[in-house]
Amino acid sequence: MALVDVDKWREIFSTLGRHKLRTGLTAFGVFWGIFMLTVLLGAGKGFQNGVIDGFPRARNTIFVWSQGATQIPYEGLPTGRFMQFTPEDVEAIRKEIPTVAFVRGQNSVGVWGGSGSYVVRKSKSGTFGVSGGFAGVEDINSMRVIDGRSINALDEQQRRKVALIGQRVRDQLFAPGENVIGQDITISGIAFTVVGVYRSTQDGNQQQEEERLYLPNDTLRKTFNQPGIGSFVILPKEGVQAKATEDEIKALLARRKKVSPDDKGVFGSFNMQEQFEKVGGLLTGINIFSWVVAIGTIFAGAVGVGNIMLIVVKERTREIGLRKALGATPGSIVWMIMQESVFITAMAGYLGLALGTFLIEGIAKLLNASGGGGRFFTNPQVDFSTALVALAVLVVSGVLASLMPAAKAAAVNPIVALQDE
Repeated sequence: MALVDVDKWREIFSTLGRHKLRTGLTAFGVFWGIFMLTVLLGAGKGFQNGVIDGFPRARNTIFVWSQGATQIPYEGLPTGRFMQFTPEDVEAIRKEIPTVAFVRGQNSVGVWGGSGSYVVRKSKSGTFGVSGGFAGVEDINSMRVIDGRSINALDEQQRRKVALIGQRVRDQLFAPGENVIGQDITISGIAFTVVGVYRSTQDGNQQQEEERLYLPNDTLRKTFNQPGIGSFVILPKEGVQAKATEDEIKALLARRKKVSPDDKGVFGSFNMQEQFEKVGGLLTGINIFSWVVAIGTIFAGAVGVGNIMLIVVKERTREIGLRKALGATPGSIVWMIMQESVFITAMAGYLGLALGTFLIEGIAKLLNASGGGGRFFTNPQVDFSTALVALAVLVVSGVLASLMPAAKAAAVNPIVALQDE
């Protein structure tokens, strides 16, 4: 027995060829559904990549700062007190809260609405914000080091006078193409050595973020006479919800500073994990919506294929009756109809998948050639798993489209069919 029934396929092609327009229009519904599925999911992946790239690599960071004066008297202390954090508070958080994996104090000069610091390099100058940095600062903030290195642990321990600068600071203080690593700049009259340049990946605030310099935080505190700590940067241990650690830290600070537990406006905080999870939920919703729309279109196309196959069965009633009279089994009749249906859906769907993938890959290449994409759209792509699922949907839709026509064909009475006009 031949593995491929050539005569059967010739018959299928002959049947489809007699009705080219009808077959083409029917197949277009399946083609368009798979094409939409591929493009929507590829574009959704690009949107997801763009949004996620806007987040720092550490996506469970907690920031805590002193926000306002006390409003509730507590333990004999009056209202109107402002909290000043100290290095001892950093150590207390590290030692007393077991869910904390990383904690650093962070200070700033001219960042939060201030006038900034006057930075000079030879004949060029500018006013920029200055923040305290630490080893791993690029993972905490939305930053990518593009030249040199970041601040490291030795810079912190030895209080080195080094600076990590934004690329807009570099562009303003240095000539185009000039090597900036190892060059000296002065901040408010004090010399620092540039060790790295970064670019910001933060959406909506990129320019402001790149007009900033980072110094080792203890170096900044000593240089600019800031004995206290401006804010805390904390990372919970792996597997710990950031919200739980955030609440523990604020409770500890309230005890240390003698603040009423009911006085909620004293300590401000920001939880990166909550924001990331909200965005993740939005992306999941978009993904589900894309699947629902595309699969709905595919099955609508499959219904069209089924309707056409019903017409085909009606047109071939005499032929089917003759086949059954000559000994064809109901199973062979069903298989004949299913082959035609699955062939139409498979070919149309494969073409839609191929063209959709080609379009997404073309867009990705254009984006890479122009610099990697926009703020919210980066590297669109079609996953291999998506292609497999799309092919599975094709097979299922082809089978479903053939069920009713095949059942109708199998139920044909040979005697009645031979009398059909």
